[in-house]
Amino acid sequence: MTESRLPDADALVRIVDDDTVLTDALAFMLQCEGWKVQTYPNAAAFLAGDAPSVPGVLILDHQMPGMSGAELQFELERRGSQLPIVFLTAHGDVDLAVQTLRRGAYHFLQKPVDPEALLTTIAEAAEADRRRRGAIPDAREAKEKLAALTARERQVIELLGKGLLNKQIAERLALSVRTVEVYRASAYRKLGVRSVAEIARILQALEP
Repeated sequence: MTESRLPDADALVRIVDDDTVLTDALAFMLQCEGWKVQTYPNAAAFLAGDAPSVPGVLILDHQMPGMSGAELQFELERRGSQLPIVFLTAHGDVDLAVQTLRRGAYHFLQKPVDPEALLTTIAEAAEADRRRRGAIPDAREAKEKLAALTARERQVIELLGKGLLNKQIAERLALSVRTVEVYRASAYRKLGVRSVAEIARILQALEP
């Protein structure tokens, strides 16, 4: 194992693919290399079971029953996720590769993939995610950012930082889900963030 491929102890490699034979083999290979792995048979299972706060990488097939890989990428973007996505598919073409990379995918690989290339890509993507998540602002910067928010936006952001979903926040604050979404979008714009993980880092900077 080369230094550039050393696994991140905190990182989780998520694999979303309906080909269970391939995912089992891929998971075994990654675990032998020291990676923590979680597999999902489809996009819906991933969305229901994944913990976005856990750093790592998403290995994603494109052509699956239900939501496709590209559609899952769009949904994650809508939710503000910045988890690095590595597409690994047998059904790709140049147009799909260009589309997914333009939307922010970390890499696009085709099956069958060279194991060395995949391991290197995963390590690099995990390192990029670690660096992004580690960029915690200082207390002064965090206070300045939060000072730009209205009282309601601040409430929504603080509840997001505690792990609540839009629906739960709406119930807590006696608002409609749509209103919460508006406050959330406005706060994201003012803070210059795209994900709950970034919100958590700003709030973390204020902790004693």
